[in-house]
Amino acid sequence: MVICYKPFGYSENKNSYQQNAQIYFNYEILLVILCLMKIQHQVILSLGSNLGKKLVNIEKCIDLLHNEVGTIVKVSSLYESKSWGFDSDDFYNCAVLMHTNFTPKRLLKKLLKVENQLGRIREKASGYQPRVIDIDIITFDDKIIQTENLTIPHPFLKDRKFVLLPLKELISNWEHPIDKVSISELLLECIDESDCNSIYKLLHPLEKIDFKNCNYIAIEGNIGAGKTTLATKIAEDFNAKTVLERFADNPFLPKFYKDQNRYAFPLEMSFLADRYQQISDDLAQFDLFKDFIVADYHIFKSLIFAKVTLSDDEVRLYKTLFDIIYKEMPKPELYIYLYQNTERLLQNIKKRGRNYEQEIQAEYLEKINNGYLDYIKTQKDLNVLIIDVSEMDFLKNQDDYISILNQIQNKLG
Repeated sequence: MVICYKPFGYSENKNSYQQNAQIYFNYEILLVILCLMKIQHQVILSLGSNLGKKLVNIEKCIDLLHNEVGTIVKVSSLYESKSWGFDSDDFYNCAVLMHTNFTPKRLLKKLLKVENQLGRIREKASGYQPRVIDIDIITFDDKIIQTENLTIPHPFLKDRKFVLLPLKELISNWEHPIDKVSISELLLECIDESDCNSIYKLLHPLEKIDFKNCNYIAIEGNIGAGKTTLATKIAEDFNAKTVLERFADNPFLPKFYKDQNRYAFPLEMSFLADRYQQISDDLAQFDLFKDFIVADYHIFKSLIFAKVTLSDDEVRLYKTLFDIIYKEMPKPELYIYLYQNTERLLQNIKKRGRNYEQEIQAEYLEKINNGYLDYIKTQKDLNVLIIDVSEMDFLKNQDDYISILNQIQNKLG
């Protein structure tokens, strides 16, 4: 569904262009604020098995969840405990921290499907039963949810050590959103007196992706390719600091789309200055709590866009200034270019509904894409990864996102 918006205060009067431009400018600031917010939900799931090859069941479940439902960013140790509430074989349990875009209702359906894939058949008989796999939603962000089929936080988590101990491993300072009690206090007050012991260290899927040698990753792409979405998603999953382009702060942008010949040079110069200042400042400020930096642009895009929008004389002047700045800029350890065909780009641009972008022509996008590809061919010392995302939706389809992560891992070696 495409929503065509007209912000409050918008005027159809052509003489009110300055007023309308300011309205759209303010709206774009809001869009950037939304981009800086998390784009995924944080979910804790409890996994359990007491039938068949229990460890194998747990490991297969983790892989299925990661590949089909959401990104598993943390996995607790494996715990063993007596069956709770009925007589049966001992249980293996763990907890996982997942990032997902699904709503709680949609997530529940996905989890039931994973259980079914692993051979779980839910019987209609009342009471507890042995099971090949059991997946429970323990928390969903800090939300409090009560529906006919779903209660979050899980109503029995306070009474079960096999839930509390793995949960504390994942989030040591977690607090119950209803009772406002810490996880440590919940364990002290827990009525479950059974033994629950850690027996095995489970690996989580993201350990296969090694960013240790990367201090700075740049993700590039044409207008509407999804670079900001991917940069934000990777940053959330891998504990990275984001550097997102401040396009909405540029007062020349709406004017440029209105009159390109007049405003192209001041637009490109202002972008160059802002990109230089932003990247220099962010890379210079070491963050003890983040592992690396991921940006949704590289400074060289300034020259690529300048060659498309400026006259020959302006390009020569611009390049002289650019070369001075570029020599001082740190280079990313990995440069990712998201290629997307022009038809899909136009669809994405229309869908996101930025007014001043709606007149962008296919020819303009093709020039930008050719500019990027020509640049990439000349960069022998830059570690470049080109990913074709024309048929992907890595925000909604987990398997598309995993495919991208696998390509990154192969490139990093």
